[in-house]
Amino acid sequence: MKKVTKGQWNGYDTYILHSRELEVTLLPRLGNNVIRIWDNVQQRDVLRHPEENELDFYLQKPYHFGIPLLTPPGRIRRGKFTYAGQEYQFDRNTANDNHIHGLHRTQSWCVSDIEEDDEGCTITTEFKTSDDPNWIRQYPEPLKLEMTLRLQGTKLTQTFKITHLGHNPAPFGLGLHTWFLIDGEPGRWNVKLPVTELYELDEENIPTGKTAPLGSWDALNTGMNLQGVNCDTMLRIGDKPVEALMLRDDGYGLRYAADPEYFKFWVIYSKGEADQFFCIEPYTWLPDAPNLNLPASETGLIELTPQQTLELNLSLEMIYPNTGDENEA
Repeated sequence: MKKVTKGQWNGYDTYILHSRELEVTLLPRLGNNVIRIWDNVQQRDVLRHPEENELDFYLQKPYHFGIPLLTPPGRIRRGKFTYAGQEYQFDRNTANDNHIHGLHRTQSWCVSDIEEDDEGCTITTEFKTSDDPNWIRQYPEPLKLEMTLRLQGTKLTQTFKITHLGHNPAPFGLGLHTWFLIDGEPGRWNVKLPVTELYELDEENIPTGKTAPLGSWDALNTGMNLQGVNCDTMLRIGDKPVEALMLRDDGYGLRYAADPEYFKFWVIYSKGEADQFFCIEPYTWLPDAPNLNLPASETGLIELTPQQTLELNLSLEMIYPNTGDENEA
């Protein structure tokens, strides 16, 4: 059961990690996205996944499915900033001539390693940004990106390694736009998300850098029911654990956690009133971080120095009723 098999989606190879509980499908050649997690125990999809007939939509907006990588996440005003004397101009691809959700879309990653053992299975993929002229035009400092997925029983761990191959300091941010399914039953689901403040957004939906009290969103700290929730909200984690707990009323659900050293922010997004899915998005930086007149300790901006390798870790673990592992949200 603890193995990696190959499949296909629209003619592109997929790699499927298997455990007794889960099947995790990775699509390396179109953005290295985890496009599907199938729960064998509950016989349901955990993530919003692209159907075969949605190829065109996926190619246009791949960050609407699965666990897409955002490098960097969120909006950048006019797509422009200057860092360490280097000018960066990202494509203006959203309202108000701003940039949104980074340079990573449907680039082709290479599978560099597959491991299977008695405890679980692992796949590692990699991509060099200098291999993509469109990327290097916008972000001229070359990076090597590596991702390792390990599935062990009910738990999927995701490790990113980012190596700076260039010669000048470079600003870096990473996020994941994770689409959790709630099956058209928002009233059955509660989300517990320890946070301290929310971020004010301007008229262009870009953070000003100023924070505000949580108000009604304080319910996230004890468990917020998703019935009627409509959000696209940026939240500060502060000194709280970087851990989201999403539970159905029968005790089934998941725990989503990230490296507290680097992941400082959550975005919650329902795409209208919550119905079929609810996005819980861990970010390392505050959108438009290079343009905010704030220290990196506030914006989460990571400075990559030449030849530095940065490692970021996340985990997603399923929770099943009557296992003694669930917590009340």
